[in-house]
Amino acid sequence: MYEQTVYTTAPTVPVGWIIFGVAAALAVLIALALFIRWIKRQMSRPDMLGMEREEVIKRWKEIRDTGERNGGMGRQLALVEADKLLDSALKSMMMPGSTLGERLKVACYKYPNLKNVWWAHKLRNQLVHQHDFQLSERETRRALDEFERALKTLNIL
Repeated sequence: MYEQTVYTTAPTVPVGWIIFGVAAALAVLIALALFIRWIKRQMSRPDMLGMEREEVIKRWKEIRDTGERNGGMGRQLALVEADKLLDSALKSMMMPGSTLGERLKVACYKYPNLKNVWWAHKLRNQLVHQHDFQLSERETRRALDEFERALKTLNIL
């Protein structure tokens, strides 16, 4: 009897298909990396409700100048405007709450350094709610410094 040896070969994949598969996998990985980078950028530097970063920096400089140049009323206005800018930043980051105080409470969990801005926010509240409140130049400077640190912590400035 004759023994028949049967040789079977595995089906071969053309080299072109292998190259195409590797290229497609690389394209998917690159797209995924770019998407992750885009998400990180969106999370770390929020848009300020329609304001570009340069506009926010310009607005902050205007607030600082108002507080330094225009006497008592300028200091008061600067403090109120700095508080509003911080509130806008937290709103743009989708922090829950109906007031800045509520949003700050939530934000302090993610950014513990924000607890330092509470003093400045309370100073602003005193200014707005107490008709006889006197704001000193030193307090204004310190409060604006706290607001600036908070905005830098949030990556706004």
